[in-house]
Amino acid sequence: MSKNTIPYKIYLEENEMPKAWYNLRADMKNKPAPLLNPGTGLPLTAEELEAVFCKELVAQELDNDTPLIDIPLEIRDFYKMYRPSPLVRAYCLEEKLKTPAKIYYKFEGNNTSGSHKLNSAIAQAYYAKGQGLKGVTTETGAGQWGTALSMACSYLDLDCKVYMVKVSYEQKPFRREVMRTYGASVVPSPSETTQVGRQILERHPGTTGSLGCAISEAVEAAASEPGYRYVLGSVLNQVLLHQSVIGLEAKAAMDKYGIKPDMIIGCAGGGSNLGGLIAPFMGEKLRGEADYQIVAVEPASCPSFTRGTYAYDFCDTGHICPLAKMYTLGSDFIPSANHAGGLRFHGMSSILSQLYHDGYMEAVSVEQNSVFEAAEQFARVEGILPAPESAHAIRAAIDEAIRCKETGEEKTILFGLTGTGYFDLVAYEKFHNGEMSDEIPDDEMIARSVAKLPKVE
Repeated sequence: MSKNTIPYKIYLEENEMPKAWYNLRADMKNKPAPLLNPGTGLPLTAEELEAVFCKELVAQELDNDTPLIDIPLEIRDFYKMYRPSPLVRAYCLEEKLKTPAKIYYKFEGNNTSGSHKLNSAIAQAYYAKGQGLKGVTTETGAGQWGTALSMACSYLDLDCKVYMVKVSYEQKPFRREVMRTYGASVVPSPSETTQVGRQILERHPGTTGSLGCAISEAVEAAASEPGYRYVLGSVLNQVLLHQSVIGLEAKAAMDKYGIKPDMIIGCAGGGSNLGGLIAPFMGEKLRGEADYQIVAVEPASCPSFTRGTYAYDFCDTGHICPLAKMYTLGSDFIPSANHAGGLRFHGMSSILSQLYHDGYMEAVSVEQNSVFEAAEQFARVEGILPAPESAHAIRAAIDEAIRCKETGEEKTILFGLTGTGYFDLVAYEKFHNGEMSDEIPDDEMIARSVAKLPKVE
């Protein structure tokens, strides 16, 4: 047994919920590239990062070597409200497709926030509270992260300020109201409330916003008000660390029943769900103990992996955040407002980008109408209305199951069902009314954005 092999039975409670997060970086031969100070071009120090993030989260962000990080008891007690989450075999979908493939999904929608985002939200809020902060600021795309963070902050009596991508703020009023129910203030981004928001509006009048815009505003808001720090729901190393509970539970359940997935599929926007789901499986792959086909599924309207460039880039549109080496479409890229899901970030997790670059995983992009066709099919036979983000993974899983039907291959497929789509009914309405279109960026649009990447030696 290698020193980094995860002792699952030791690190699981009696209810099979993890007692420690798994740090995938510990098993990566090529570590993800460090965040850079955009002013100096040098790797950011802990002290520099602590001006933006909570101290304990900075330690987790920079830790490339510790394989297992204990989950504080208070967070584990909170997790018990909705964890362990179900690992479900999609018998009805298999029957409907007449496929020899076995399809499993890890369902993360059994909480009020409706998604996996709560796994990291409660951790980040806990460390903010422990540092004695007054509150936190953040951005949100489709609203799942903002909803989760508002729930976590309410539980811990922290103030929560959310900058919500303007198109989602307008299209998803009910998720916005859930945030407000939990006490969060919600601002459509870009806004006139921050200097960077005003600058973005001046450069892009009438813009419907992007996660990059909202990140800029949330970081500025945190930096300008004493007692606040910024928190992020995806992309960062610390977030993928917290989300490893998804994969740890899934692997423990599969090991218990002697099941080994051949293919693991996850939707990919910034990388939190995918990174969490694949973590222990990828660890085995990196250590040479097992092999898996791992597939990231992204929207054709925002194809960071499949059409992006692997380079250092700003994580935000306003260029006030650190530089991260990732697959990116350029921080100036703003995806189509018509895209219904929250997978609208211009870049991808540095961890996943390094793994993809090194050939440990694959990526595909799918178009929006086909995604909603898969979502509807899944809802009709499995009884869960999936979030549009999750439906990207469902699309790929169905396509693979159909391929298995054609070839007779008996493959075992695992995908992540990140959450429910009950707050996304406007998107479903557009799909059913034939008003949904697939707006895919052309090469010239991506080239213009990528041409503005910062010059890093």
